[in-house]
Amino acid sequence: MSGHPVPLGRRVAAEAVGTAVLVAVVVGSGIQATELSKDAGMQLMANCLATVFGLGVLIAVFGPVSGAHFNPVVTLAAWLTGRRSREGLSLREVSTYVPAQIFGAINGSALADAVFGRPLVTFSSHDRSASHLWLGEVVATAGLLLVVFGMARAGRTNLAPAAVAAYIGAAYWFTSSTSFANPAVTIGRAFTDSFAGIAPGSVPAFVAAQLVGAPAGLGLVALIFGPPARAVAEPAAAPATVSAR
Repeated sequence: MSGHPVPLGRRVAAEAVGTAVLVAVVVGSGIQATELSKDAGMQLMANCLATVFGLGVLIAVFGPVSGAHFNPVVTLAAWLTGRRSREGLSLREVSTYVPAQIFGAINGSALADAVFGRPLVTFSSHDRSASHLWLGEVVATAGLLLVVFGMARAGRTNLAPAAVAAYIGAAYWFTSSTSFANPAVTIGRAFTDSFAGIAPGSVPAFVAAQLVGAPAGLGLVALIFGPPARAVAEPAAAPATVSAR
């Protein structure tokens, strides 16, 4: 049972709202970018910058409440690494965080479409089915987990808003998939036929790649930082992060 000082209901609300706003930032900035420029590079740059700034703010605001996971793989990793500690996430908490993140992501996508006067819940036609994109998701997710839990192990969670946002900004450009690295956000982005969308048929492979990347990232944390002390594991709020987009 977690000894988290914030009631579970408030943490779940923070995860739902935070994920919704994150997806609204990603989708909304993508729509705005395509309306202002026809240059693909400029569109991606605008989308990237908005996501970096938005993500950093969201982690800083929601981190003290829920840990600002906004990402099922981060939540699952927090449970896995903290399962021997009384302060780690319980399975009950995981079972509420993850649906809240997915619910928030879908609603964030709809909100962004509504803000720009677009039809709500129009499934994306943007096919992203290719092996190199799946590899990009494995790499992006592994890197995200390395940053999140590596910083926690190093006692530098105070720098998480800047570090995680900076990593996601970089991963926009060094991964072929533009770094979704987040199953909830991936699902949410299937509900918008816009610049940031992903066709529903492409979602399962992306999520599978992310689930492969997560243990790879935790393996890198163990390799670089060594095994955690048995009595001290990352607390439920330690991730203070998300997802990537």
